Amino acid sequence: MGGKEELVMQLDKRRDISIDGLKARVLELAKRRGFLWPSYEIYGGVAGLWDYGPVGAMLKHRVESAWRDIFVVGESALPIETPTIGVEEVFLASGHLSNFVDLIVECVNCQTALRADHVVTEYLKSRGIAADLCDPDIADACVPSSEKTQELIDSYDIMCPDCGGPLGKVHDFNLMFTTHIGPGTQRKGYLRPETAQGIFADFPRLLRFYRDRLPFGVAQIGKSYRNEISPRQGVIRLREFTQAEVEVFVDPREKNHHPRFDEVANVEINILSKDFAGTASVKAACERNIIAHEYLAYHIARCREFFTRVGVRESRLRFRQHLPDEMAHYAVDCWDAEGLTQHGWIELAGIADRTDYDLKQHERQSGLQMAVLVPYDEPKEVERIIVRPNMGYLGPKYKGKAKQVAAFLSTIRDPEGPIVFDGRIVDPEGYAIETIRQTVSGDFVTPHVIEPSFGIDRSIYTLLEHAYDEDTIDGERRIVLRLSPDIAPVEVAVFPLVKVLNEKALEVFRLLRRAGLLVEYDDSGTIGRRYRRQDEIGTPFAVTIDHETTENSTVTIRDRDTTKQVRSSIESLVDVLRGMLVRGFDRISS
Repeated sequence: MGGKEELVMQLDKRRDISIDGLKARVLELAKRRGFLWPSYEIYGGVAGLWDYGPVGAMLKHRVESAWRDIFVVGESALPIETPTIGVEEVFLASGHLSNFVDLIVECVNCQTALRADHVVTEYLKSRGIAADLCDPDIADACVPSSEKTQELIDSYDIMCPDCGGPLGKVHDFNLMFTTHIGPGTQRKGYLRPETAQGIFADFPRLLRFYRDRLPFGVAQIGKSYRNEISPRQGVIRLREFTQAEVEVFVDPREKNHHPRFDEVANVEINILSKDFAGTASVKAACERNIIAHEYLAYHIARCREFFTRVGVRESRLRFRQHLPDEMAHYAVDCWDAEGLTQHGWIELAGIADRTDYDLKQHERQSGLQMAVLVPYDEPKEVERIIVRPNMGYLGPKYKGKAKQVAAFLSTIRDPEGPIVFDGRIVDPEGYAIETIRQTVSGDFVTPHVIEPSFGIDRSIYTLLEHAYDEDTIDGERRIVLRLSPDIAPVEVAVFPLVKVLNEKALEVFRLLRRAGLLVEYDDSGTIGRRYRRQDEIGTPFAVTIDHETTENSTVTIRDRDTTKQVRSSIESLVDVLRGMLVRGFDRISS
C-alpha cells in the first residue's frame, strides 16, 4: 500500500463522527475562512452563483490538479480547450435544443418561478401519495410530462410552497442560456451546458492528431452553464459550474478488452444496481454482468481513485447504476458516483457508455464523416452497398448546401430506411443505392464513447463536509478541517513565537517557498489563535520558530490532526515536511 493511500485511510477513520447541523456549520466555515462566498452579495446575491475566495480557489486548483494527474498524466487523455459559447448547429445535433428542458410553473401571486415536477413530487410525498409523472410517449427514460404534472396540480389543488398562492400553467423551459455571436441579431449561440460537445465537434481533427488510431482519450476542464429554474441547494445546484470530462473513443468491438484492466481488477467499490447492492471488485462486477464491460469498469475504478485521493470518504461513496427508466436513450450502461452528504446522496460524477450517438448526430448535422478506418491485416475484396449522390437533383434542390448533402450521402454504408440530413428526409431522387465490389483495406467504424464526467463544485462541497471535524483541545472547542495533504490550500504555516523572531521566521518561510511548498506566514495574534486559523482551513503542518531556534537552529513541527509536536533542524526541514505530506506525521516523526 502506498504512502498517500495509507494516509487517506488514516484520515478517513478519524472523521467517522456525526455532527448536528453539519451543513450549516460547513457553509459558515466556508464563508468565514474564504472558501466560498455568495456571488454579488453586496447586491443581494443570485441563486445558483457562488465565488471561490482565496482559500477556496487554491483548494479548487489542487482538486483539478489531482484530476489531471490521474486522467491526463496517468491515462494520457490529452487536454483541449473549446469555447464556452457554442453555435446553434452544435446543440441541434446534440439534442439540447429540443430535449434539454425542465417543467416550469409560476406563482400567480408572488411570481416565483418553480420547478413544476419538483413542486408536485414534494407535495405528494409529504402526504404519502405515489404518482407517476413520466411521459408515456418516451419509453427509454422517465421524462416528466407537462400534461400529467398540470393534471396533478389541478386535481390536488397544489399551491405555491413559498406564499401559498395559486400556480399558473406548466410549460417547458430550456435550460440553456441564449446569446448572439456578433452585433445585432447575428449568428445565434448558447452557453454550453456541458464541455463534451466541443470535443465531439473537434473529432475529425482529433482523429488526425492521434494518427487515425483507436483508442484515444480527450480531456477538458471548464465552465458549463445551466439556467436552473429555482436552485435551492447552495453549491450543489449551480447555474455556472466547473466540469471535468474525459471522452474516450474506442472501437465498439474492443470495449470488453481494456489493455490496463489488470491494474484495477481487484479494486473494491460500493455498488447499488438494479441487480446487486453491496461491495464487489470491478472484475467481479464485469464477470457477473453488473457493469456492462471492461472499459466502463476501468473508468469507474479510476473515479474511485480520484475521489478517495481528494478526500471523499470511501464509506460515503457509492456507484449507482441508472435504472432502465432513467437511462439516456443512447446509453448502453451508465453509473453515477454518489457522495453521502447532508443533502443526501448527491451525484458527483457520471460514468457512461454514450455509444456512437454523439458522433453520428454530428455527422448527420455537419455532413462530415465521423468514422475511423480500422485496417485489416491484409486487404479484402468485399461486396458493399453504397449511396451515390445525384448532383443534378441535389444542386437545384439544396442549393448552397448541396455539396454538404452529397458529402454526407457518400459516407453512408448499407443504408436502412429513409436517409435523414439536418432533421429532414432526403428525397430518394437525390441519390442512387448501388451494390459494388471493391478491395478494401479495413472497416469504417464509428467509435463508441466512454465518458467519465465530474462535477468539480459538488465534489469540493462534499469533501469539505467529509473533512469537517470538531474536537476539544485544552478544554476549548476546536474546528478542524482534516483535508488530505494532496489538496490542502496551504501545506505548511510558519509562525514566529514572538515578534523579535519575525526575521528568522521569514527566513524559514522563504526557504520553504523556494522548495515549492505551499506555505503561509502568520505573525498576528497569539500562537494558539494562529494554530486555530490554520486548523480551520486544513493546513496539515505548522512550523514554529521559538527561542530554541536561535540556539541550535531547530524548529517545532505541529501536526494538525493530533496536535503532536516534534523538533527538526532547519537544514533537514524541507525533506522532513515533504515526507510528512506523503506518508503522515507519525510515520516520519517516529
